[in-house]
Amino acid sequence: MALYGKKLQPSKVAAIEEVTSKIQNSRDFIFTDYRGLTVQQITALRVQLREKNAEYHVIKNNFARLAFEKLNFPNVADYLTGPTAIAFAGDDSNEVAKVLVDFAKENPVKLKGGIVDKNVYNTAQMEAFSRLPGKNQLISMLMSAMNAPLQNLVYAINGVPTKLVRTLQAVADQKAGK
Repeated sequence: MALYGKKLQPSKVAAIEEVTSKIQNSRDFIFTDYRGLTVQQITALRVQLREKNAEYHVIKNNFARLAFEKLNFPNVADYLTGPTAIAFAGDDSNEVAKVLVDFAKENPVKLKGGIVDKNVYNTAQMEAFSRLPGKNQLISMLMSAMNAPLQNLVYAINGVPTKLVRTLQAVADQKAGK
């Protein structure tokens, strides 16, 4: 754990302010160990995360810790040890977690933990969170559940005249055959 200095250099204050603004503009955060990734792999990961409205940045641990403390987030100092990159999730952090977990299966990225709705999640909780359905999936499941009774009602109402027409056709065919 780093010690606080008495006076920070202006460049460091500016860097901490930049991290603070990134934190303020994001909803959730996922901490990873990026050790062993090549530039091409990090670039590929950043492209995948941008598609999910997220950013992936390598930030000095001390700057990130100070910024999180400044914004009254829970203590994340345990996750800010060693080489750390942070995924800043804008909208659906579940999708961001899925991208990171899938990427980690084939690349040397290790999830450390995260903050979701200002709750600290450890590695196991983040992996479980990534397996949950995302916001769009939940909305589609809800809409299909709401749509099913209406479809059944339409089929039932439509079935009565159809059955009547078929019965009348059968009677007409029967009388025409005699």
